[in-house]
Amino acid sequence: MNRREFLAGSAALAGGAMGRGAPTPVTDAAVPRSATGVRAGIGAKLDLNRHRFGVNYTPSHNWWFCWNDWDAAPIARDLDAIVALGADHLRILLIWPYFQPNPAWVSPLHLERLDALLGMMGTRGLDALITVFTGQLSGWLFLPPFQRKPEDFFTDATMGDAQARFVRELAHVAQGHENVIGFDLGNEINTCWTAPLAVGDAWMERTLAEMEAALPGHLNVNGVDHQPWFRKTTFSARALAAQRMPVMHCYPWWTGALRYGGAMDPPSVDLLAGMAALIRAYAGDAEKPVWAGEFNTCIEALDEKQQAAWLEKAVLAAIAEGVSWFSYWDSHDVDRKFAFNSVEYGLGLMTNDGRVKDAGRTFQQLAAAYRGKTVTMPQRNVPAPPAEPTMETTWAWLLEWMGWKERG
Repeated sequence: MNRREFLAGSAALAGGAMGRGAPTPVTDAAVPRSATGVRAGIGAKLDLNRHRFGVNYTPSHNWWFCWNDWDAAPIARDLDAIVALGADHLRILLIWPYFQPNPAWVSPLHLERLDALLGMMGTRGLDALITVFTGQLSGWLFLPPFQRKPEDFFTDATMGDAQARFVRELAHVAQGHENVIGFDLGNEINTCWTAPLAVGDAWMERTLAEMEAALPGHLNVNGVDHQPWFRKTTFSARALAAQRMPVMHCYPWWTGALRYGGAMDPPSVDLLAGMAALIRAYAGDAEKPVWAGEFNTCIEALDEKQQAAWLEKAVLAAIAEGVSWFSYWDSHDVDRKFAFNSVEYGLGLMTNDGRVKDAGRTFQQLAAAYRGKTVTMPQRNVPAPPAEPTMETTWAWLLEWMGWKERG
């Protein structure tokens, strides 16, 4: 489906169900079921060659501080609103020190709350990707109290034992739910803990193996930010690209795309597509499935309509480049009663009080048009990745791939 066909379908949808105030239902493509109507097992959810649309969940009531101030009622309302937008999965963010305040003990109360959230999601046809070692989230650090030095994260034996215990406890909860996709190692681990590439890669390989042993047959990923794809830091791009489904986090603001063009120019709107091509270059596989695990503009100057226009252009370009799964950042705006970087307040598909924004309606239209459809891979060769990756050489590679000359 090209952009003109998408817009025509979007107009029909906007004039139909959306105009009447009725939500677009989640289709059977998004909620696999057996012949008896029972939800299918995890294997049916891991078709990497069909498009999926989801969001990074940001609770409207008390953000992720809600793990410590639990109230199921507003969470249920959030989940109903997310389903109405056509999402089929959520990436949910654990806060590591809340769940594991001691290396030898994981909080049963917090595990019960995770169990409850997974159950609430399951009854609504929403699958879950569970982050694990979330020490950084939306600009704030959440460090385990048993960490002595930052470098201990990757190499200290006590830290390693604590990490393995946490994975096992989480897996025990996840085993009771068919709607768990798998684990994400954390939320952009490299923004909180860094290491030489060999150390980071060894830790990643070991920890993913522990996750597979604890929760076999699922999809476990490493959702780093853009930096390891652009320069040498913590995890090598080749090791990340070798994973079953590499994940990219794409933000024009944080990657520096605006140095090379405006918000609606190729460096910004083609960033998801370009990073997917870059990942395939590192993988040496032109058909490697890629997951856009986080994406948004983070450009505060854009109004709602401009943000929605960017979302449409960026996702359609990524679909044309064969990106499989999309998880938008994020579901809801952050309540301004909390102190955050100002950009964090307005990134949601919905406002904090539940109003669907223009980007939310565009997301709904994209999900309705593409969710469950077979991914079409581009028929073109991918050039070799930068020989010596830096922010400058990687952007030169991307601009060449986009066919865009740097402005100025």
